[in-house]
Amino acid sequence: MPGAVGHGTVAAVLAVRFDHPGDPSVLRVVEVPDPPPPAEDRILLRVAASSVNGTDLGLRRGAPGAAVFGPRLRPGFDVVGEVMRTGPAVTAFAVGDRVAALLPHSGGGQAEQVSVRQGRAARVPEEVATTATAGLPLAGLTALQALFGRAGLGARPGARVLVHGASGGIGSFAVQLAALAGAHVTGTAGPAKHGFVRGLGAAEVLDSRSPAATRAPGRWDVVLDTPGLLDPAAVRGMLAPDGVLVTTRVTSLRTARELVRTRVRPGPRFAFVATAARSQDLARLLELVRTGRLRVPVDRVFGLADIADAHRHAEGGDARGKIVVTVP
Repeated sequence: MPGAVGHGTVAAVLAVRFDHPGDPSVLRVVEVPDPPPPAEDRILLRVAASSVNGTDLGLRRGAPGAAVFGPRLRPGFDVVGEVMRTGPAVTAFAVGDRVAALLPHSGGGQAEQVSVRQGRAARVPEEVATTATAGLPLAGLTALQALFGRAGLGARPGARVLVHGASGGIGSFAVQLAALAGAHVTGTAGPAKHGFVRGLGAAEVLDSRSPAATRAPGRWDVVLDTPGLLDPAAVRGMLAPDGVLVTTRVTSLRTARELVRTRVRPGPRFAFVATAARSQDLARLLELVRTGRLRVPVDRVFGLADIADAHRHAEGGDARGKIVVTVP
């Protein structure tokens, strides 16, 4: 029983952990000590659901850059749940509130309980389902901040936007948010997923496996590279004179150099989005979901005990949108 204490025992909760990188079989559901009572501006949540992001997959695989997440291998960055306790400096939430949050690099959201600072969380409207909420924080915030922060889409009326990787978590939100802003949206995806991407609001869908998908010179005002795999130098010729390529990852020294160069030279530029856990941005997304203007495309829902299967499905190539993990 989560939180139960018996004679000679330590209160424990269930959580997903792994000891070393590898395939999905390294994932285990184990008992870990209860989180400590929340201090200062922290809230303790009884987690109802989390989701699987590309960040989780990369962390589990031991991908380059995974060391930033520290030595504690604790997947799960999206959480939705009920406030159990609050720290003395908490002003935004009370016990019993249902909230969503984006956890920091320490992760740990695929667990029965988790502690998080109040500034990383937002209250969930009654009308928004728990499973939908669980799929929103990391992917939704990344799409929002990439388009309206790094690309300045709000100041680009009628922009021509290309979302590379439009059928994934970030891409599925980006297509919708760009279309809501009045942009002409083109997405890239495998042929089997074209109908899904059109259903999100894309005016056009291109085959992500074809070089022609992004070849047209001077065509795009904004390119959002959700997998973070496009070559900035190659994309530069496809951008309008004041166009911008926003990537979710800087994967090479060449990419980093291009990022620096575009800050000082005229013409198209290259930008990197580092997702920020802003409570007001998350609240904005939740309100869009509440009013039906934004949809959280939940592909499949797995239980915590089936976390390895959730990762296998995410890596299998058939997923569309978000994969949610219910707890427990």
